[in-house]
Amino acid sequence: MNYFLPILLIIVSNTFYNISAKATPTAANPFLSLFFTYLTATALTAVAVLFTGLQKPIGAAVADLNWAAFGMAAAIVGLELGYILAYRLGMPISQGTLYANIGLAVVLVVIGVAFYKENFGFNQGIGIALCLLGLFFLNRP
Repeated sequence: MNYFLPILLIIVSNTFYNISAKATPTAANPFLSLFFTYLTATALTAVAVLFTGLQKPIGAAVADLNWAAFGMAAAIVGLELGYILAYRLGMPISQGTLYANIGLAVVLVVIGVAFYKENFGFNQGIGIALCLLGLFFLNRP
């Protein structure tokens, strides 16, 4: 499978996401801001469902869902609130995602190996070591 377009979508979306999170006014209640974020996201995804269609009736399509939809919702709230609060505390936009994504990468490697039986070899070990070394250098004065 060609991962280029989905990864490009992630990069573009994540860039706009972080710019938007940093631009959230400090006077705005972060939960109210997220409420309107989710209203907009709901409208956008509803339109997407209408345009892409369902392969089965709505009841059957909903029955295909599991806990992951709710888990992702909780994760998104935590993720977005974390970025808004970090930016309000003065985290530079150029460094915050580095800290978060390096930490995330290390955690997901462990989860991938432990729970999904993914391969972990020398190259992955070097990659993690370089990530941790990068965190070390980012935190040096």
